[in-house]
Amino acid sequence: MSIQTVNPANGDVVEKFEPTSPAELERTLAGAHAAFQEWRAVPFAERAKPMREAARMLRARKTEFARTMTVEMGKPIAQGEAEAEKCAWTCDYYADHAEAMLKVDPRETDALRSYVRYDPLGLVLAIMPWNFPFWQVFRFAAPALMAGNGAILKHASNVSRCALQIEEVLRQAGFPRALFRTVLLESAAVSPLIADRRIAALTLTGSDVVGAKVAEQAGHELKKTVLELGGSDPFIVLGDADLAVTARGAADARLVNSGQSCIAAKRFIVVESVADRFLDLFKKELAARRMGDPLSPETQVGPQARHELRDALHRQVEESKKRGARVLLGGEIPKGPGAFYPPTLLAGVDKGMPAFDEETFGPVAAVIRAKDGTDAVRLANESPFGLGASIWSRDLAGAEKLAAQIEAGAVFVNGMVKSDPRLPFGGVKRSGYGRELSEFGIREFVNVKSVWVAAMGTAESSASE
Repeated sequence: MSIQTVNPANGDVVEKFEPTSPAELERTLAGAHAAFQEWRAVPFAERAKPMREAARMLRARKTEFARTMTVEMGKPIAQGEAEAEKCAWTCDYYADHAEAMLKVDPRETDALRSYVRYDPLGLVLAIMPWNFPFWQVFRFAAPALMAGNGAILKHASNVSRCALQIEEVLRQAGFPRALFRTVLLESAAVSPLIADRRIAALTLTGSDVVGAKVAEQAGHELKKTVLELGGSDPFIVLGDADLAVTARGAADARLVNSGQSCIAAKRFIVVESVADRFLDLFKKELAARRMGDPLSPETQVGPQARHELRDALHRQVEESKKRGARVLLGGEIPKGPGAFYPPTLLAGVDKGMPAFDEETFGPVAAVIRAKDGTDAVRLANESPFGLGASIWSRDLAGAEKLAAQIEAGAVFVNGMVKSDPRLPFGGVKRSGYGRELSEFGIREFVNVKSVWVAAMGTAESSASE
């Protein structure tokens, strides 16, 4: 049975792909494992050359790659070009900094010489989602390859051409042909791949439900995992915030990637004293955003990636309404083709509603009232997720004190949550564990090895632990 991609803006079948056969998968694994054995010995300066070339190619072909993203999963094309640029930045960043991040670290002990070194683990299996089809891959691949690992990519089926283009970029950039490979598999075929002895570690970005299943099998196989899962990020508005600036930031934070981002703001927790004024400004900002053809550079909100995802989002809105939420904007499925859903604003949201309790993966903003900053933090933490959060206030010292109390992997003050190769990225609670990016990300898939050296006859015996 073939894998097909469907344009979510009009429902047209874009392309069909033959799944990777068992025989081809075996050849791919054998080739990648062999390529890793050679790549691990390549000096950092030589690894950096194809990484920098990959960055150059991403920039040169960003419009081409953005169009593929748009046609396969509906991303507004201007955002797709920015995504390709961000991938290029990350490739350059690790080409420049990987060697320093993984340099031998001397330690003072009773030995003649002792140190910590960081050796590659092997093949990393990446199970990636559709929402940022290039970025999710490069943010793991750039550090993993620079650390000396190889990689097998199992991408979401609806972005299969994106997956193949990524492999093409890395191959044409000069990485060994077999070192990074894309396999086209349905989800049911992943389990044997996780168990394969040549897979040393796994990274997954996706839902908490899928993450738990993958972690369970990887744990049975005793394989290292990094999981970046869902989020229901709080966007806290304090009483001294500049409300006009904050409302614009709120619209940007909710509608990035048409609302389909783990770190998009989803729960807008506003101090009571400014809630009414913020709601008015926020509604105007959301209403002004242009929804339409994602291939148009002017479009700010495209379709949802698949019709069933759009319909599930609408069910969350309808159920929240039944439980007392008020729809101030949007909330209706538009007529016509495509999996479109308009920017939607819900007020009166509280615990027990899907808009509060669940991740809403689309352009739906839920506004929740808080008594004060302390109450806002309490509401922010009353979530099973802990990926990102933001606080908006003129009192920077006060905001930083509140940031220390928020249960999340990242807190941004007066800015929307975003990933940055210079900062670690990941979550707590049901948002997963482990970190991507920065030095923390590149050290996830290495063997942190202690080496202790003494001259013959000088070492004293001691307890083994």
